[in-house]
Amino acid sequence: MPEGEKRGINWAPLWKEEDWWAVWFGFILIILVAIGWITKVPKIGKWSTSLGQAIPASNLFPLLLLLIGIGILTAIGIKAMGLDVRKYLLAFPVVFILAVIAMLIGGHALAKAYNLEVPLWALIVGLLVSNTVGTPQWLQPAVRTEMYIKTGLVLLGCEILFHRIVALGPPGLMVAWIVTPIVLIFMYWFGVRILKIESKEFALTLSAATSVCGVSAAIATGAACRAKKEEVSMAIGLSLLFTVIMLVLFPFIVKASGMDVDVGAAWIGGTIDSTGAVVAAGAMLGDRGLQIASVVKMIQNVLIGIIAFVVAVIWVWKVDRDPNAPRPSAMEIWIRFPKFVIGFVLASIIFSFIFVPGFGEKAVGAMTGSTKALRGWFFALAFVSIGLSSNFKEMAKYLKGGKPVWQYIIGQGFNVILTFIVAWIAFSGHYLPKP
Repeated sequence: MPEGEKRGINWAPLWKEEDWWAVWFGFILIILVAIGWITKVPKIGKWSTSLGQAIPASNLFPLLLLLIGIGILTAIGIKAMGLDVRKYLLAFPVVFILAVIAMLIGGHALAKAYNLEVPLWALIVGLLVSNTVGTPQWLQPAVRTEMYIKTGLVLLGCEILFHRIVALGPPGLMVAWIVTPIVLIFMYWFGVRILKIESKEFALTLSAATSVCGVSAAIATGAACRAKKEEVSMAIGLSLLFTVIMLVLFPFIVKASGMDVDVGAAWIGGTIDSTGAVVAAGAMLGDRGLQIASVVKMIQNVLIGIIAFVVAVIWVWKVDRDPNAPRPSAMEIWIRFPKFVIGFVLASIIFSFIFVPGFGEKAVGAMTGSTKALRGWFFALAFVSIGLSSNFKEMAKYLKGGKPVWQYIIGQGFNVILTFIVAWIAFSGHYLPKP
């Protein structure tokens, strides 16, 4: 028997879980950039009249290599996770082509003029497919939203140097760690006490999805309190439905109102449910908006493990009152913790404390140029996938019954107002120095 098994150590999650594979994907790409194997990542250029401006002939072969490279890299993880790699490889090129189409639309001069970013077009392209002809079953194996977005977020860590995180730290903590628990408790109380939702598990799962980060929080919290599969699915459905709306609406509100970008980005990071949607919405505010929104959401995501652990303790010791139920341990925090956050932080630390002192600012700037381009491709793949998996007709059933919808609307409304107030206090510069 292997030594690890004798000691009760389960190493399988290191190559079986999607969160870990996002870390491995990210660091494989970072290493290839650092050693000079990846020096230039193909991009879709700005164009107005001819597609040749966007994709010159010299870019076709590099684009094909990018398709093959990302396909093979991610297929290794797909195989390790026990999924059908053949079906994935057959479907992935189509998702990649849809991402290219989204980048082409986003690269048009008119889209550039109105600052309509690629993530928005990627979402629209996916939605057009899923809500017209429908996303075919054979394409589903490559619709891997979380895998793409988590890998992109690990790569985003390369762009956020440590001094920027430190500068954002206290204001970010105010938005993420003060508002989130308050919204979670309020929304659960409103659902159970005011709306009289019978299933406490469902009320809590929906509250966690709304206050923390959508799908991931719903799955982790639902597992901790043993919510029914249908309840978790309903919470995810409501979250996805309103996330699409908020993704489009909130950046527009920030721009149209002339809101300070820092305040708007922090507001977006603390309110939009999905990490991926936060990244997309933040990107519409520019690079600084992207970084602030992403870091605020990252800080908020740390609460997933803590909340799941606390919920497990309360449900085992108080709500369920089952003497035969397993008692939670400190390992629950580790089990629920989103591992890709570790990759994000490590990437930031490596670039901040190893690469910058070792290679210099100029060399690191060239590296982050490549990692940023790769991150852009993974984001495009992620938001095409979000669109492909969002069918409004199928999601309409989640609106039936009334109470869950009101719980979400009132809870999210409270979240939006409270987060804006705290974001303004923390990021406006009136009370605290701007990060």
